[in-house]
Amino acid sequence: MLNENIQSIRKSKGLSQEELAIKLNVVRQTVSKWERGLSVPDSEMLINISEILETPVSVLLGEPNTEIGVPVDDLKVISEKLAQVYKLSALHL
Repeated sequence: MLNENIQSIRKSKGLSQEELAIKLNVVRQTVSKWERGLSVPDSEMLINISEILETPVSVLLGEPNTEIGVPVDDLKVISEKLAQVYKLSALHL
């Protein structure tokens, strides 16, 4: 879910993996691993991705974007969802 969301939103913004990587100060392979579900960005990086893609963290994590234009995320909910993503990622590795 997270991996697919990063990829689809990145593409919708017209960014290549390389361009996103440069903006995040990581190598392109890191973005590729996120998008293939081989690794998961940590919470700080997830916030950076959210800012660059102009998308709430909750949407990256799979919540529907019901409040367009309101980039306010509940940190507790985000933390819980990120923990779920980490668990799912660990199960697939």
